[in-house]
Amino acid sequence: MKIIHYIPSIDRSWGGTSTYMQLLANPLGKLAELHILTHRSDNPLEIENCTVHEIPRYRPFSSKWKRAVADLFNEINPDVVHVNCCWTPDCAMIQRLAQRMGYKVVLTPHGMLEPWIIQRHYWTRKFPALMLYQKAAVRKANCIHATADSERDNLLKLGYNSNIKVVRLGIDADGIEMKKSWKRTKQILFLSRVHPKKGVNYLVEAAAILREQLKGWRIIIAGEGEADYIVHFKMQIHEEGLDDIVQLVGGVYGDEKWRLFQTSDFFVLPTHSENFGLAIAESLASGTPVITTVGTPWSDLNDAHAGAWIEIETQPLVETLRQFIALSEVELEQMGRNGRKLIETKYSAKVMAEEMKNIYLSIQSLKQEIRTYKTKINGNYKSR
Repeated sequence: MKIIHYIPSIDRSWGGTSTYMQLLANPLGKLAELHILTHRSDNPLEIENCTVHEIPRYRPFSSKWKRAVADLFNEINPDVVHVNCCWTPDCAMIQRLAQRMGYKVVLTPHGMLEPWIIQRHYWTRKFPALMLYQKAAVRKANCIHATADSERDNLLKLGYNSNIKVVRLGIDADGIEMKKSWKRTKQILFLSRVHPKKGVNYLVEAAAILREQLKGWRIIIAGEGEADYIVHFKMQIHEEGLDDIVQLVGGVYGDEKWRLFQTSDFFVLPTHSENFGLAIAESLASGTPVITTVGTPWSDLNDAHAGAWIEIETQPLVETLRQFIALSEVELEQMGRNGRKLIETKYSAKVMAEEMKNIYLSIQSLKQEIRTYKTKINGNYKSR
C-alpha cells in the first residue's frame, strides 16, 4: 500500500500538527510505503520511515504548480491521498487535483473546523474561504478523520459530510521517560502557543486571585506567539502584579521541553478548543498531572484520576488550582502514575497507525467495489 500525506508544514514551530505527522509516520511507515508532501521550512522536524517531498506553494492559474504535483502523484501512484489541515488554498487544491486524477482522499481537519475556530474572524477570513474552497473540500472528501468523538459530533452538526471516522491521536510513550520523583518544586507549567485560543489569560487571572497562595511558586509560560499578543500578555502580567510569579520563557524544544515536564508539579492548558492536545499527552506520559478544559477531549483525566477536566472560565480554574496546590507528594505521584498508564493503554501511536491503515483499506475496498460494478454494468451494456 502506498500513502501520500500532504501537510502544509513540518516545521517545529507548527507545534502539535507537525509533531502529529512525526509521531504517525514512524509506525505508519512500517505498515505502508509512506510519502509526505510539504513545503520548504526553516526548522523541519526529522521524520522517520517515509520519503519527504518538497513541493511549491499553490499559485492560482499556475500550470507549473499543477504539473509538478501531478507528476509526483503519477510517480508515486498512491492508493490514498491524506490531506492534513484546513483554511489554506494549498490543502483544498491538493485535494481537488488528487480527486480529479482518480485518487481517494482522507481529510484530517485537526480541530480546525471546531465551532470556536470557525467563529473567529468569520466574516473576514472564514466565510470567504468557505465559499471559495473549504466547504467543497469537506463535502467531497471520501472520508473525514476526526481525532475525538467530540470533534466528530461537531463535524456532523456542520452538515457538510457524514462519512466520518474517529481515530484518536497517540504518542510514543516508550520514548518518553517518566519522572522518578514527585518531590514538590512549586512549579506550574503552561506549554503551548501563547494565543487567546489557548486560554492563557485565564491562567494569569486565576494566579492574580490566588496571589497569596502562590507565594514562592513559579508559573512557567513556554511557547511562541504573535508579537502583538505577547506584548499585550506581558502587560497583563505586569498589571496583575505577577512579574515575580509568571515567567515567559519562549518556545522550548527537545531536552529543555522534557526537563520542564519532569520538574513541574502539574501542567495547565485552559484552552478554548483542542482536537487532541499533544502537550497534554506528553505531560501525562512524563508522569505530570494535567489540568485542562472541556474544550479538549480529555474527559479521561477525571475517570483515571490523572488530573482535572474543567469548564472554560477563570473561576473553575481558580478552584482547581487551589486544590492542586494543596495536593501531597503522594497524591501527585499517584495521579502521575495514573496518567502514564492512561497514555500507555489508550493513546499509543502504534494503535493510531493501525487504525489509520484500516481507514485506507476500507476506502480501497470501496474503490474496488465501484470498479467491479462499473465493469459489470459496461459488460451488460455491451452484450445488449
